[in-house]
Amino acid sequence: MSNMDQENLLAVLNDWNYWKKDFPDIYKRPLYGQEIEKKSYANEVLFIKGVRRSGKSTMLVDRIKNLVSQGVPIESILFVNLEDPRLLPHLSLDLLENIKHCHSRYLNPRQKPHIFLDEVQNIDQFEKWLLKEYELSSSHLYATGSNSKLLSKEIGTALSGRYLDVEVYPLSFREFLAFKNLDISNKLDLLQNKIEIERYFEEYMDYGGFPKVVLLEDQDLKKYELKNYFDSILLRDIVVRYRLGSFNALERLAIRLLSSMSNIVSISSLKKSMGLSYDAVSSYIEYLENAYMLFRVPLFDWSLKKQQANPCKVYAIDTGLVNRVSFKVGKRTGDQLENIVFLELKRHNEEIYYYKTPAGYEVDFLCKAGERITQLIQVSARLDDAKTRAREIRALIKAKQELKYCDNTRLIVLTLDPGEMLSQDNHAIEIVNVLEWLGDL
Repeated sequence: MSNMDQENLLAVLNDWNYWKKDFPDIYKRPLYGQEIEKKSYANEVLFIKGVRRSGKSTMLVDRIKNLVSQGVPIESILFVNLEDPRLLPHLSLDLLENIKHCHSRYLNPRQKPHIFLDEVQNIDQFEKWLLKEYELSSSHLYATGSNSKLLSKEIGTALSGRYLDVEVYPLSFREFLAFKNLDISNKLDLLQNKIEIERYFEEYMDYGGFPKVVLLEDQDLKKYELKNYFDSILLRDIVVRYRLGSFNALERLAIRLLSSMSNIVSISSLKKSMGLSYDAVSSYIEYLENAYMLFRVPLFDWSLKKQQANPCKVYAIDTGLVNRVSFKVGKRTGDQLENIVFLELKRHNEEIYYYKTPAGYEVDFLCKAGERITQLIQVSARLDDAKTRAREIRALIKAKQELKYCDNTRLIVLTLDPGEMLSQDNHAIEIVNVLEWLGDL
C-alpha cells in the first residue's frame, strides 16, 4: 500500500475542507447539534454513529460552522472523508498520520487541531491512532461510522472511558415537518395545519425520513435514491466489510426481513423458507443490525433465559426503505405506524420489548427503566371498530395485572384517531393521537 505524496493529499483535503470556500447551506437538526455541542465539552473522542445517509456528515459540517462562529480559526479544523475514492487505495494508520502531518505542514494551525474523520471504520485499527492522539492530547477528535458492532467493539476495547457517542437516525416526523418549513410547537399549530400535517404524514410513512429523500420533490427520484441506499448498505457496509461471497442470499434475506417489519420472526422459520443454514441466517441478521438497517426487539420476561429462547420482533430503520424493496402488496398502515413509533422510542433511548400475556394478548411495546416498567403501548391505526378498541385496551390491562413493578406504568394506545382519557377496571388508559405524540405536544 503506497503512500500518497503530500501535494496530492493536500488536493484531496482541500476539496473537502472550508479553508478557502464558503460553507454550504444545510438543514439543521437542533437536538443533535445540542447533544454534540454538550458532549464535546468533555474533551473525549466523540463518535457520531448511525445508518448510512442519515445525515452524520452534515452534522460534522454543522459542528465545524459552530466552532468557526465561536472563534476557532478555520485553519485549525481538518475534515477527512475516508470514502473519497482517491484515498481508498491508501487506507491505513499511516494515511491518518500523513493526513495530520500534511495539515500541520501546509495549514500551520495556531491551535490544537479539531480533526473530523468521516466513516472511520474504513481504516483497520483506527482506534489505535485515535488512542495515541487522545493520550498525547494533541487533537480534538470527532468521528462518524456506519457499523454499530465494529465501532462498539473497537472503541470499547481500546478507548474505554475515553469516548462519548451520539446515535443518529433518519428524520423524526417533527424534523421532517421542519425540513418542509412547517414549525409545530403547540396543539394550536397542529390544529391550524391539520390537513397539511396529515398529508405530510402520508408522505413520511411512504418515503421515510432520510434527509436527501425528504428534500427531493420527484417521487421517482425518491424511489431511485432509496433503492440506491438499500444496495449501498448491503454492499459497502456488509459484503465488503465482512468479505461475503454471496450478495444474493443476503439481499433476499434483507428483503424478507424488511417485509416482516413490526412482526415476529424466528431464525428457524427463516432457515427453512430461505434454504440457508441456521448459522448463515443468524450471521446475516447480525450484519444487518450492525449496519443499522434493522432492529430486533425481544419478548419481555424477567428471566433473561426465557427472553433469549423466544423469537424477536423486527423493525426497520426507515419505512421508505421498506416500501421500496418489500414484496408485500397493499398499504400496511398499521405496520408502518408501529415501526415509526418504535423509531421514536429508540430516539428517546427507551429500553424496548414486546410482551405476550398467558391468555395470548400481545402488547406492542413494553418500556423499562431499571426494574421499573414505565410504559405499555399499543399502536392501532384506528379505534372506530369496537372489537379492535376492546382488544387493544384489554391487552394493556391484562399485561399490567400480570407484571411486577407496574404500579405507576402508563397505559397508552397510539392511534390516528383523536385522543381521549378513559378508565376501565380501575385503570387509566390514555388514547393518544400519534401525530401529537410524535410532535411531543
